[in-house]
Amino acid sequence: MKRPRKLRRRPRPDEAMAIVSETIALYHRLRWVAEQIYGDEGRSAARRGVLRGVARYGPQTVSALARTRFITRQSMRELVAGLVDGGLVELLPNPRHRRARLVRATARGEALVRRMDERDERVLAAAVGVISSADLRTTAETLRAFRSGFEQEARWR
Repeated sequence: MKRPRKLRRRPRPDEAMAIVSETIALYHRLRWVAEQIYGDEGRSAARRGVLRGVARYGPQTVSALARTRFITRQSMRELVAGLVDGGLVELLPNPRHRRARLVRATARGEALVRRMDERDERVLAAAVGVISSADLRTTAETLRAFRSGFEQEARWR
């Protein structure tokens, strides 16, 4: 990862707020687009996120899934139960813990993730067609740096 550029001047609060406002607007637009392209198949962002997470990164405990999404274990348990009921994930014994089972994508869940990824590729290619690769990389780096400022709680508390 590149080192951040040295600041010539401190950003003004309204410049940072512009990023926040645009990020929120983008989030809402992406939620709407997701509803249009996934329909009932990919019912909620939380379900899609958990399913994609276990399909891409392998089996994880409910607690680990909850921690990475900053939600309670109980909420994650409900979400996982719905995925189990839909046949998209299964619960497996965990060799490291007697009670904390592992959540793993089923073949049906992995197939759904592949279909969603294919849709994503088509939609994203159409949506960002006018933005250069360099601008996309810069935007991702900027958002990553902005997010990391909030991950260091001592900075903003």
